[in-house]
Formats: sequence, C-alpha cells, structure tokens
Amino acid sequence: MNREDAASPENRNDDEARHLARLLPPPVTEDLSPERFRHQKELLMNHIDADSRRDSPAQPTTRPTSRLLRPALLVPVSAMALAGILAGGLALGTDNEDRTTTAMATQGTDSLLHRLSTVALTSEAPVVRDDQFLYTRSKVRETDISSGKAVLSPLTETEGWAPQDPRPLKKIGLTRVNGEDSVGNAELGDDNGTPAGLSRPTYHWLASLPTDPDELLAYLRTHVRKDAELETDQTVFEQIGVLLGGVLPPKTAATLYRAAANIPGVKEAPDTKDAIGRTGLGITREDTKHGDRTEWVFDKDDYSFLGSRQYQTKDVPYAKAGTLLYSTAEIEHAIVDKAGQVPGEAPGSTGKQQAS
Repeated sequence: MNREDAASPENRNDDEARHLARLLPPPVTEDLSPERFRHQKELLMNHIDADSRRDSPAQPTTRPTSRLLRPALLVPVSAMALAGILAGGLALGTDNEDRTTTAMATQGTDSLLHRLSTVALTSEAPVVRDDQFLYTRSKVRETDISSGKAVLSPLTETEGWAPQDPRPLKKIGLTRVNGEDSVGNAELGDDNGTPAGLSRPTYHWLASLPTDPDELLAYLRTHVRKDAELETDQTVFEQIGVLLGGVLPPKTAATLYRAAANIPGVKEAPDTKDAIGRTGLGITREDTKHGDRTEWVFDKDDYSFLGSRQYQTKDVPYAKAGTLLYSTAEIEHAIVDKAGQVPGEAPGSTGKQQAS
C-alpha cells in the first residue's frame, strides 16, 4: 500500500471503525449464534462508518434570548459533589483559537461527539435500585470570590453519595471533603423535600429523559435555571457536563452527546487537561458575551469522561481573563448500598476506578 492510499479518507475511516470496535465489550456467545453475532457486529460497524462519513447538519444561527444562572462560583464543592458534578473549568491564560475548530462548521468536533455517542451505546447498563447511592470520588479546584477577588482553592479530594430514591428528600446525600462528612439538605424552597430532577439526577430519572437529541435539548433549555449572567445555551452545555460526571444509562449518555452537537458554538479543543493534569480530547463552548468558557476532557483511548474545567475569558471586577474558575478530575464512580460505603468495602458495591 502506498502512502497516498494509507492516508486516504476511506482508510482513515476504516482505522477509526476498528479502533471503536476494540472498545466493544466481549460478545455474550451463549446468547448469540456465531452467525447472529457477526450480523450484529456488521450492523454496528456500518453504523459507526456512517457516522464518520456523514456531513455535519446545518445549525441554527440565532441564540435564545433567555439567560440563566451558573452557580459554579457560589455553590460549595460539597453540594456539587452530591450530584456527581464534574463540570467546571481551569484557567489556561490566553486562549489559542488556532488550536480549536468550530464543531458546527466542520466535521471534526461533530464527529468526536458522535463517536462518543456511539461508544456510549455499547456500554453495559448497570443495575441500579432506588434504595442505593451513586458514589463519586473526584479531585476539585474551585474559586472563591466572596472577598471580591478570585481565590483559587488547593486541589481537594471529594467523595459524594447521592441517593437514588425518586421521592422528594429532605436529606439529599452525604459529602466527604478531605475526610470530613456533611449532609446535604433539600434545596431552598423545597419544603417537602427535593425530588429527582436536574438538580438531583437519579439513574432512573435520567433514563426517563427524551432519547431524541432535539427533544432533549429543548427540554434542557426549558428547565435549566435562568439568569441574566449567562447564555442559556452555555448553561445547557454546562448542565450536560454535570450529568456526564455520574453513572448514566447508555441511551441517555448517547443522546446527551448528540444534543451537545446541536448547540451552536460547541468546538473541539485538542490536548485539554483535567484537574490532575491528564491530557485528553476536549469539547468546549464559550459564552463570548459574558466571558465564560467550559471544557470537557475525554480519554484519548477509551473516550471515558475524565473531568472538566472552566475559566474566565474576559476581565471582570473579581478576575482577569484566563483566571481559573473550576477544575475537576473524575477518579471513581460506583453504585453502592448505603451512604458512606466505599466501593469494594462491602458486598453489593460495584464500580470502575480510572487511572489517576
């Protein structure tokens, strides 16, 4: 094979398809005949190939007029951990626009988001009961602006146990920060307890979300909190990042990636880093009016979600452009039987630990 053939689009697509195929779980041979398994694999490979070849759809150019609140600078890390939050950002200093490509104008980022969606669909769905808890362990850096100036915290280890009970709860979880425990209370105004929803996303609530990307995007735009300090699409993008930091039903994860691809302004940012310095593939969006940029970081090999970062891109009274606002690294997540239980500590806990 000559060099031109090796670099052709067809061969690149074949290489990409083979790479994605290696991410598939082993086949359950006792349930499928060899002929049936080969047929299913061929259908999946055709689906991956079609995703990699299709052109990016035209995106709307108008922005919503509504604005919404981003609580990242105001919510303590302990409260954020209860929802498995791994969205946020890290200051990079000046931004190099030459290293990013507009997702909606090129196939690059759209293709990455659709690869992430395809891989998510191959993931095994966990068994989650309503009496169990989502365990999340992460490394976090955040900014405190209570003094009028942005003050960056040291890297902090945070563990959270979020109850999966769909009923309104007055105690919405347990958080452990540097070994100290605190109990989360219902949100302000939830006198009868906080039910499952965007602010308390349980596994079964996530499974009930629309599986059509446009319908899911419309739902998020309607239900996220509104505020004049941030574009609605920016808050929707950040909300998706929050949800990616937990344990997701495969169909919901796949739809979230495709919904993100339909948000105007979403870009690819190669070689991004999470809070502990792991370099990965990045998906980013900037609110250019208010100077807020958020990036998601994914592992280059298996496309797992590593964490996120958020930073200021315009000067504001409390911070200059490039100031770190928030940075996270996902270390471990699992489904456990009780609050305070660490995966592997007792029977019934399951989970995957990512390399630090």
